[in-house]
Amino acid sequence: MTTPAQPTALRAPVAVLGADEWLAREQAHADRADALTAAHRERRLRGEAHPIEDFLFTYYSYSPGLLRRWHPGAGVELADAAGSPRAEWRWYAPGAASGSLVVDHAAMRREKGAMLGVVERILRRTAARPAQFGCFGLHEWAMVYRQGEHRHPVPLRLGQAGTDEVVEAHDIRCTHFDAFRFFTPDAVPRNRFAPTRETQPELEQPGCLHANMDVYKWAVKLGPLAPGEVLLDAFELARDIRHLDMQASPYDMAPWGGEAVRIETPEGKAEYVRRQRGFAERANALRARLLAALPTA
Repeated sequence: MTTPAQPTALRAPVAVLGADEWLAREQAHADRADALTAAHRERRLRGEAHPIEDFLFTYYSYSPGLLRRWHPGAGVELADAAGSPRAEWRWYAPGAASGSLVVDHAAMRREKGAMLGVVERILRRTAARPAQFGCFGLHEWAMVYRQGEHRHPVPLRLGQAGTDEVVEAHDIRCTHFDAFRFFTPDAVPRNRFAPTRETQPELEQPGCLHANMDVYKWAVKLGPLAPGEVLLDAFELARDIRHLDMQASPYDMAPWGGEAVRIETPEGKAEYVRRQRGFAERANALRARLLAALPTA
C-alpha cells in the first residue's frame, strides 16, 4: 500500500509576515468583506431580491463566506500559522521556518495547471488589447430584443417597441461570449462578432463591462494565489460595473436606485463611455496585480 505524499517545506518565500501582522490583516479583510456583503445578507434573511446587486452572488455563485477568506498570495510565509485552521485549508504547506505556512503554488500548478493557464492567458491578452468604447451597453438590449418574456421581472423603460427600435438603430458590437449567449435569436445576427468559449481569449478586450466584471471571477479561480486585497478590490469593481450595466440597460431600475443612463441619447452615450473608460483603467490595474501574483515556477 502506497503512503500518500506529505507536503514538504517549500523554498524560502519572498516575504515573511509575523503572526501579529498577518492575523491583523486577516481580520481587517474579514471586516471589509462583511461590510461589502452586509446589505445582500440582510436582504436574503428578509427574503428580498435586488436585481442589480444580487447578480454578484447568483450569476457568479460565489458566497459571501468565500470573500471573507484572506490569502497572502504565493511566496508569503505566515509565521506561527501551523496551529491555525488555515493548516487544514487546501493548497497550504509548511514554510521554511518551523510552524509557518505558505501557499503551495507548485502543487496547485500540478493539479490546476490547465485552468491557471487559461486564466493567465485571458488576463494577459485582454490587458494587452486596445479598449473598445463603441458598444454603449447594447448587449442588455439585445437580450430582450423582440422578446415578450424577459430574464428580469422588471419593466422595460421604453416598452418593447421602443426597446426594439433602439436595437435596430445601432450597430451591436458585443465581444463577450457570456453576454452574447443570452442574446435573443433575432438579435444574434445583428452582432458584429460571433463570440464562442473557444475564441474568448482572442476577443476579450478591456472596454467590455462584462470582461471587467469577470476580473472578480478570475481572482476567485486563482484561489490562494490571489492576495485577499486584490480579491476584494475586484469584487468592488464588479459591483460598481454592475450598477452601470443595469443603469444603461433597457430596464427601469429607478426603484433600486438605478438612475437611467439613457444610451439612446448622445448625452447618455457620453456618460456611458466616460464611466466605461474609468472601469477599463481599474480593471487593467487589477489584471496587472493578478498577473504579478502568479508564480512562474
